[in-house]
Parts: sequence; structure tokens; C-alpha cells
Amino acid sequence: MDPYDRYELMVNERVVKTPVALSSMAGIVDADYCIERKEHVGMAFIGGYSIDEPTINASAVLLEEGRKEFVYDDPVAELKAQTDKLNGSGIVPGVNLRGSSPESFVHIASALGKDVIYEIDAHCRQEAMISACSGEYLLNNTDQLCDTIRALKSLGVTVSVKIRAGVNPDDSELSKLIWKAGADIIHVDLMDFGVGKLKQIRNSCPLILIANNSINDFPAAKDMFQHGADLISLARRADSETLKNLDNAIAKYADETGWYNAPKQLCRGGDLRSLTFCCMPVKQCPLLPALKRIGMTAREYHDLKLSLVKNTPLEDGDTTCFGSLAWCCKSSTPCMFRDISLKKAGINLFDYMGYKHRLSEKIMKEIFSERGSDDDSKTDGKL
Repeated sequence: MDPYDRYELMVNERVVKTPVALSSMAGIVDADYCIERKEHVGMAFIGGYSIDEPTINASAVLLEEGRKEFVYDDPVAELKAQTDKLNGSGIVPGVNLRGSSPESFVHIASALGKDVIYEIDAHCRQEAMISACSGEYLLNNTDQLCDTIRALKSLGVTVSVKIRAGVNPDDSELSKLIWKAGADIIHVDLMDFGVGKLKQIRNSCPLILIANNSINDFPAAKDMFQHGADLISLARRADSETLKNLDNAIAKYADETGWYNAPKQLCRGGDLRSLTFCCMPVKQCPLLPALKRIGMTAREYHDLKLSLVKNTPLEDGDTTCFGSLAWCCKSSTPCMFRDISLKKAGINLFDYMGYKHRLSEKIMKEIFSERGSDDDSKTDGKL
């Protein structure tokens, strides 16, 4: 299957061939490292690269402490050489950058242009880098983080922010700030928080989410996809065999189901995307408190969903519980009434999930619309 047809995943105006990414590791992940793994990787963040005097000096301290770092005299020349190597590799490239000011990031992006994703490293927890006003420093100094995002976006480039969960006292609020500042991607090291933290972030912003940390097999990857991840990333376990197994298993699941990162149903712990599977709001269930949290009444939800399926294959469904496939559950849940309507309409379960995917995207667009983006009552990230 064509990668776009399989995943419908585009980043920086390029098709991502598989939702498996390489995460940066300073002194290790460069272009050659990525090219060795290109067959089973869709995106890669080389680096981290220190890009100004304070962070380069911090890298020197880390080297003295025995850590690996990239060493170069000219950050622009080094990054240009590295990104040029990735041309034609089939990998969507990103550069993980550690800088002490917005101007440092703008200097790099102005030189490299729009063909790469610029990832702000708000993740490094080494004291030397924090003292240089980089890495985790940005997670608790969000004004500087947001200034850096806005400065990069002023150049029209794609921006990712690599964060470490649990450092900022409120990752939901942090995610909203990153979104509203203009970022395109949140790349989150979940540490030991797992899918609960990922779902919290998914319910707080509409950005592309990359989940990272100990996602080394398909069950772990599937769990992340079902709670909000668009991609997963690997660092230390990014060996060729692990990447191959993940890539193949995810592709197989996508080809069987029609929606590789379909959420769990809301009543089973799904994120906001799962509203696409919820039935009509006529009984006490997790749907009603979920709607309350996003500031939507039951009537608004009812009318919204019916308006979004109008003139689509989900509009009808006379054998279903509520007369429309709009209210029907996930394909993995057995339902003869849903399946009778699908058969009458000539729709298989694979295509049905594709239509539910479209509906979910429309619902999420409404929840995170510009109209609601400045109203913090729309989402509080606690669903």
C-alpha cells in the first residue's frame, strides 16, 4: 500500500512513510546513523546540536564529564553538511537544537531553510545545559520557550518542541502554551508516566504528537497510538531489527484496520478523538462529563456530529441503534446492527474506519478551533 494511503501522515509537506522516528542522542545521532536505518524510519531528529556560545561551552563541560557530544567549529556548516546527507534518504529530517536565545535558533533556520524541521531541545537535563538557559530550563521558563517558537515560526518553518514529561508542574498547560505559540509538533519523553500523560497532552492541543521512551515493540507502540500518538520515536533501542519489527507490525495493523492510530473508545479510556465512536448522548456514561469538560452541551454534540456526517456514507444506517452510523462504535467491537447497515451500504470495516477517522478529524478541528483556542474551558486535558 502507498505510504500516504496507509497512514495519511504528512509533516513539513512531505509524506512520512512510517510513523516510526529516530530521537536525537547527542554525539550519536547524525546523518550517517539515520541513513543506516532509513529502510524502517519515516522521520529522524539528528542531534542534539549546541548552536551558540553558552550551549557550546556547556557541551565542552559535558565532554569533560565523559558524555558524548558533537564537536564542530561552525554550527551552520556542520548542520548544512549533515542535512545535505539526508537528501534522497526517504526520511523526513529534523534537527534537534540546543540554544540559549531565540536569536540563536533564527540564525540556524535562516541558513538552513524550510526543508528541515527545527526541534527546540527543552529536554536535556544536564546541569551545564540548564545553566546555559537551554534544555529543561525552557520547561519552567516558558516565556523564553514561546518566544523561541514564535521567532522560528516567523520564518515559516516547521517547529517541534522536545519536552520531558513531569518537569513542568502542569504538562497540559505547557502543551497549550506550545500550541498557541505556533509550534507544529510536540515530541514528548514520557519518562515513567505512560499513556495517561500522553492522553492528557492529546486532549490539550491539536498538534502532531510523537511519543518517546521505551516503545520497543508493537504492543507498546499500539498503546501509544490508541492514546493520542501520531508517531513513536526510539533512541537507545533503535537497532535495525527493532525498527524493522515495529515498521512491519504497524503496517500490518494499518492494512488490517484502516486507521493505524485509532483511539480506544471513550468508555474504555480513549482520548478526545474517540468522540467519533460515541453513541447519542442519552444515558449516563463517560460521554457526558467529557462534553462538560470541553464546554460542549449534549445538544451541541448531537447537532455537530449529524452535521459533520451529512452527505457522507456515515449519514445513514437504518438498522443501527440511533438510525445513523455516526453513532456507531469501533470496528473491533462486535455489532450486528452496525454491520447490517454497512453491508447494505456496501462498506467494509476497513473503509468504515477510514470514514470514522475523517469524522474524528472534523470533531477535533471544531474542539480546537480558533473560536475556542483562547477559551481554556474548551479543554482542560484531564479527560
